[in-house]
Amino acid sequence: MKPKSFILKGDICFSLDKDTLVTYEEHFLVCINGVSAGIFKALPQEYAALEVLDYSGKLIIPGLTDLHIHAPQYTFRGIGMDDELLSWLNNRAFPEEGRYSDTAYALEAYQSFAEAMQASATTRACIFATVHVPATLILMDLMEKTGIRTLVGKVNMDRNAPDYLVEKSSEQSAADTLAWLEACAGRYENVSPIVTPRFIPSCSDELLRSLHGIQQKYALPVQSHLSENTAEIELVGQLCSDAEFYGDAYDRFGLFGKDAPTIMAHCVYSGEKEILRMKENGVYIAHCPQSNTNIASGVAPVRKFVDMGVRCGLGSDVAGGTTESIFRAMTDAVQMSKIRWRLQDSTLRPLTFEEAFYLGTKGGGGFFGKVGSFETGYEFDAVVIDDAPPKHFHGITLRERLEKFAYISSGHEIAHKFVSGKQLF
Repeated sequence: MKPKSFILKGDICFSLDKDTLVTYEEHFLVCINGVSAGIFKALPQEYAALEVLDYSGKLIIPGLTDLHIHAPQYTFRGIGMDDELLSWLNNRAFPEEGRYSDTAYALEAYQSFAEAMQASATTRACIFATVHVPATLILMDLMEKTGIRTLVGKVNMDRNAPDYLVEKSSEQSAADTLAWLEACAGRYENVSPIVTPRFIPSCSDELLRSLHGIQQKYALPVQSHLSENTAEIELVGQLCSDAEFYGDAYDRFGLFGKDAPTIMAHCVYSGEKEILRMKENGVYIAHCPQSNTNIASGVAPVRKFVDMGVRCGLGSDVAGGTTESIFRAMTDAVQMSKIRWRLQDSTLRPLTFEEAFYLGTKGGGGFFGKVGSFETGYEFDAVVIDDAPPKHFHGITLRERLEKFAYISSGHEIAHKFVSGKQLF
C-alpha cells in the first residue's frame, strides 16, 4: 500500500519544541505522498481536488512513539510488582521469555501483543523480543501486518541468565543474530531489525565485541538498558571494573551512540559524566516512569535530561509498565517528576504537560527521523481521537482538552490511525 495524498479536517495539536504546543481548531491538515504539507484555515486551491476526511470535532495529533517495550512480557503485565529488577527478571521475566522457544506459544502470545499495539495511539515503537530466532521472526511478521513502523530486536544473552534462556556461547549468540538478520533481509516494509544486547550483566565482552561488528556491517541501530537499579549497577561495577561508569561499558565496544544510533532505557541513576557522554554521543534516553516505580527502581531525573539537551523520549516498558499507552507514560512522567522535585531534588522542577507530550511525539519520534510532528516535511503519522467532549466543555481550550484526554482516556477512543500517509483504520 503506497502513501496517499489527502486532507484531514479537525482540531489539530502538535509540538514545535519541548515548550511549544500549537493548536488549530477546525483546520485542514494536508498530506502529500505520506508527508505533512501544511495546516490551513481555508484550503488552498492547489489542494482542492484532494479527498477531505472530515473529522470535525475530533482531536488530531501526531502518532505516539514508544522507545522501549518488551513484547514477550505483555502476557504477565500487572503481575509480580512486589519484586525489584533482578529478582523480577529471575522470577517473572526470564521464565516467561523461556516459553518462546515454543513457536506455537509465541504465535498466540505475540498475536495478542500485536493487536493491542495496532489499536493503540502508537505509530512507532522499539521492541525487545527474546533470544529465540523463530519466535522473533513470528513477532516481526505480526508487527508487519499492523502497519506500525517498528524496530524489533532479537535479544542477546550469553551469561547471568537461567539455563533454559541463556545462549550457549558468545559465538552462538552472534551466529544466531546473523542467521536472524539473513532471514529478515528484504522481508518487511514496516519492520526493521535493531541490535539488542539485553544489558551488560547478561552480555560478555566477547559478545559485545561481536555485536559491534554486526552493527557496523549492517549499519543497524542499538537498544539496551542503562543504570536502572542500584543492585544492577553494583553488579556492572563488579563485572566491568575498568569501566568509568555503566555507559562506558557499552561505549568501549562501540555500542553507545556515535556511529551507532542508540537507545538506552531508564537511566534512573545516570550521573553527570554518563549524561554528558550520552549527549556527546547522541544517545537517546527512553524514560519509562511507570516501570521505574512498579519495580522500585526510583525516579529518573528527566528534568535534567531535558534541560541538558539530551535526546529523550518515552517508553511504556511493558511489563515493568502495565500498559502500552504512551498517554499513560506522559502523565506518569509528569507525576513522577513532581515526586522527585518535592521529595528528592528541589532543583529539578517538574515536567510540564507540554514537555511530556513532546517526549511522547517529536522527542522520541526523532529516533525514526522526521517523525512526531505536523510541521512541513515530517512523515505523516497521525491519530484521530474521538473524545466526544460533552456540552459542559464549552470554552475549554484545545490544549486543555488534550491534557484532559491524556489523563483520563480509557484507550478506546482512537478512531483512526495513519502511518507515513497510510491509513491503518
